Amino acid sequence: MTDPIILGTVALDSLETPFGKVKDVIGGSATYASIAASFFSKPGILSIVGKDFPKQNIKLLNEKGVNTQGIATGNKTFRWQGYYEFDMNEAKTIRTELNSLESYKVEIPEDYKNAKYIFLANIDPELQLDVIKTIKKPELIVMDTMNFWIEHKKEQLLKTIDKADLLILNDSEARQLFDTPNLVKAANAALKLHTHAVIIKKGEHGALLFTDNKHFNAPGYPLENIKDPTGCGDSFGGALTGYLAKTQDISEANLRKAVVYGSIIASFNAEDFSVERLKSVNKSDIEKRYKEFKAMREF
Repeated sequence: MTDPIILGTVALDSLETPFGKVKDVIGGSATYASIAASFFSKPGILSIVGKDFPKQNIKLLNEKGVNTQGIATGNKTFRWQGYYEFDMNEAKTIRTELNSLESYKVEIPEDYKNAKYIFLANIDPELQLDVIKTIKKPELIVMDTMNFWIEHKKEQLLKTIDKADLLILNDSEARQLFDTPNLVKAANAALKLHTHAVIIKKGEHGALLFTDNKHFNAPGYPLENIKDPTGCGDSFGGALTGYLAKTQDISEANLRKAVVYGSIIASFNAEDFSVERLKSVNKSDIEKRYKEFKAMREF
């Protein structure tokens, strides 16, 4: 069975960092999230690409165990071009071409509709809400977003958050969405919107997990080799959802483990451009880094 279902973008990215540059490589929130989830479960993508999307990219996803029957085909693939300076926490956008994504309407394969876990990666909140309405009986809905949707579709975004069980956003988005400089206040405001848990990502400094009356702080992995942080947040959310789908346990204790596994996969992703590093990661690599995370938290 395909589970979890991941809604998001599949893109062709061109970018430059202080450590190199690439052109027209596979990217997009659903791409990173689905490959990250595939280390733990059998994810399926909901997205759209164009006729210009290289077939070897679909083959790559399939080889990683990702179900791609939910990827529709339009005229031209969503493209993003950007760059990073030495502050690798913030991407600078040069150009965004929505292309087929601009008119995308989600069509969900029958094989997806019985999925119990959903990850709504960064995409239009109206599309996120469409998926929530279509999946029959989801047990956990994990949702990500970005500042663009907070600025331009805040009302629709809040409606979608109201339907989600776990909200993921970064620190600046949390402050912006809930109009407070205090992350604890922002998390508490999110929990009042019927969410079971809130995760606030802090880039290289880790992630914060908030549930009712409990708080967990996962460290960032101290990477010596960082080439490209694009997709790290998506990898985090996908891995977290994939791990929860595998274990079928959404207790607070297991959410903590899921946050750590999400951080681990995100840390691997940052070590190379596009999904190049994720291609070679194996289970022993993941478990080795998991032990390192545990050691970092002992005192």
